[in-house]
Amino acid sequence: MAMIRINKALSHLGVCSRREADSLVAEGRVTVNGVVCKFGQQVNDDDIICVDKVQYNIKNIPTEKIWLFYKPIGVITSRCDTEGRKTVFDIVNVGERIISVGRLDINSEGLLLLTNSPSFASYAQTPGLWKRVYKVRVFGVLSDDIINSMANGMIIDGIKYKPIHVKILSNNAGKNVWCECTLEEGKNREIRKIFEHFGILVNRLIRIQYGPYKLDKLTPGEIKRVK
Repeated sequence: MAMIRINKALSHLGVCSRREADSLVAEGRVTVNGVVCKFGQQVNDDDIICVDKVQYNIKNIPTEKIWLFYKPIGVITSRCDTEGRKTVFDIVNVGERIISVGRLDINSEGLLLLTNSPSFASYAQTPGLWKRVYKVRVFGVLSDDIINSMANGMIIDGIKYKPIHVKILSNNAGKNVWCECTLEEGKNREIRKIFEHFGILVNRLIRIQYGPYKLDKLTPGEIKRVK
């Protein structure tokens, strides 16, 4: 195996995140072949890595795995929460350290990709690479002018949003309307903020697709491993 940085090695081994690995190195808690590791040091599969005297070797980096998870409403995607709210990682246990691909806010639900591979997570979150598709229920009048404005991209409160393509799924003007929204990127609470800009309330938001992966028949809290 080619040489890789120690923080990347520990991340791929599932020990911790790269940022946490840097902290462990700075605290002198990581050794390589019995010698205290230096910041940015590179290792290969002949090296014996120890963290707090627990031994690791990059020959044991696990096979890349991907799961589809239906995130329920009321669950957050952070690894830990200072307010004590339930997280995805509190309710999902696949027997190894996993990370989420992107986020869904606490009031949103639907497809969340989970993986044990930091490289896949980084790739899948590349801006503009994969589109995200949402099924959205809104309360308000969703006119053609509003739909066209969204399709052209917008600047709201100094933040530039790329085009959102909206397709009406029901026709109840002035009441709850279901629509499908396709995003080229996913800024924080993007759909909610843009609809609110037009005085339209989003009262349910379900992500149904992320790139080539679809929610299909998953139910809230259900998880499925995929190729």
